[in-house]
Amino acid sequence: MFDIKIINGSVIDGSGDIARMANVAIVDDKIVEVGRCEGDAKEVIDAEGAIVTPGFIDIHTHYDGQVSWDEEFKPSVNHGVTTVVMGNCGVGFAPCRASDRDRLIRLMEGVEDIPGTALHEGIQWEWESFPEYMDAIEKKPHTIDYAVMVPHDPLRVYVMGDRAMFDEPANSDDIATMQKLVSEALKAGAIGFSTGRSDSHKTADGDWTPASEASREELVGIAEAFQGLDYGVLQAVSDFDMVRPEDNFDNEFELMEAYFKASGGRPSSMSLMQRDFAPNDWMKIIKGSEKLNAKGLDIRLQVAPRAIGVFNGLNCTFHPLMGHPSYIGIRKKSLAERVHIMSDPEFKTRLLSESPVPLAGPGSSVPPLVDMMIAQYPELAEKIFKLDYDGEVDYEQGNNTSIAGQARANNTSVWEKTYDLLLEDEGHALLYFPVFNYTEMNYNNVYTMLTHSKALPGLSDGGAHVGTICDASFPTYLLSYWTRDRARKSRSCIKLERAVQMLTADGADYLGLADRGRLKAGMKADINVIDYEKLSLGVPTMIQDLPAGGQRLLQPVVGYKSVFVSGEKVIENDELTHARPGKLVRAS
Repeated sequence: MFDIKIINGSVIDGSGDIARMANVAIVDDKIVEVGRCEGDAKEVIDAEGAIVTPGFIDIHTHYDGQVSWDEEFKPSVNHGVTTVVMGNCGVGFAPCRASDRDRLIRLMEGVEDIPGTALHEGIQWEWESFPEYMDAIEKKPHTIDYAVMVPHDPLRVYVMGDRAMFDEPANSDDIATMQKLVSEALKAGAIGFSTGRSDSHKTADGDWTPASEASREELVGIAEAFQGLDYGVLQAVSDFDMVRPEDNFDNEFELMEAYFKASGGRPSSMSLMQRDFAPNDWMKIIKGSEKLNAKGLDIRLQVAPRAIGVFNGLNCTFHPLMGHPSYIGIRKKSLAERVHIMSDPEFKTRLLSESPVPLAGPGSSVPPLVDMMIAQYPELAEKIFKLDYDGEVDYEQGNNTSIAGQARANNTSVWEKTYDLLLEDEGHALLYFPVFNYTEMNYNNVYTMLTHSKALPGLSDGGAHVGTICDASFPTYLLSYWTRDRARKSRSCIKLERAVQMLTADGADYLGLADRGRLKAGMKADINVIDYEKLSLGVPTMIQDLPAGGQRLLQPVVGYKSVFVSGEKVIENDELTHARPGKLVRAS
């Protein structure tokens, strides 16, 4: 007698092998058979016309605060994700003394665009050390499994206190203490360590992140905590000095090599994307990583299945008009009040006659990228779009449907067209700006990244940038667009079996999680049943469901008939159930 039997489905088991018709049997929290599965079951799921896959693994999320108050793990759970990794980019909330809580909230608010009011009200703060943090979040019920990395910024603040400024070097005692604390966290089951070195990351007070310019000695000293262990990964995000002289690329890459090498060769990953400011750096990163792998290191490349893009709107964190003096004068009013004022033709004429003022700079949490976007907006409008046309969501559009293209067609200015579009849907309209990965206005380079042998799907930032992006839908997009819709447009595509392997076994192997990522007997019963032909994404909408009335973008999705975690159904027909089988994953 099985507990659950999934019958008549097209099984894609995560190995990369071709799909096959088979049944899947579950007893308790384990898969016991994939094949005929003869015998009765307490529950039978008919998967006819659907694909059956392992649960997806998202290696790059930021639920570090949300995990302490929110049991649902939306939106990742809605996209077939059954295991997430938190603590990326060097930001998080442990270790942390009571006196530093506000500092870490301001850091997360600025870097990851999570409302500080929501974090203040939601985080429970039942910890100081990193092992205590793991113990605290483990007590809470959750829909899906979660693993945590030790983030560099709170570690530095914990050890160095007020000296933990971005330009303050750590001394030998600081480094030894950080190494000791990372070692303790790894022994308690942390999945790894992360550091962030991005020039676009700033705190809500406008300061650079504490670890953004950490020295080679500091990174090497911390990484040495991994030596002698047969588990644990390292993660790094770096712009490779995109706003500094180009000859610094090599210096930064050499620093990354020293960091990864010091771990004793543990699996490591770094972000890979194409930036307009340095459009060839992504190829240099690939070549550099290939040289490191040839030296015996294990370097993976975290890639996104579409542009790293942001949504602009009057109800979002950013939009093109936010630097105009007339808008600055009304920015603190409610959305309805702003829409009413902006509907006045005289106000519109006055605003459009103005020149935007800089918003970034000392004391401002606005990234310099925003000022650059506004200053160059007429040119950038060639790659800013409405996401939906005729009810179809399309992330890969050309110049003809861009804001600039529409302005030309309507014989009006880019600024006026933008103004009018932002007022649509009572001010809830969204404009999509693919910041990175869209220099050539297509996904040909993204295809090259995705098909690299060391590529790992990542960078979804689930739980973060809630007022600007909605990329926790990456797994759904990789399946629906890259294996199906793009093929129908006669463009380069990815085989369905390979896409599933990337979302499952590849992530599990990288993280060293031998109990998941494949559909076979003895494995954890994390399983998706997906209506592949109907799998689709809707237009993101702003929802106010965070603590203290905080808002975030959520993207409607259709196609997930069932999502199982440890043999319990957490999604049924795209809706959450009441099951909460999720557990903290402790590495060992």
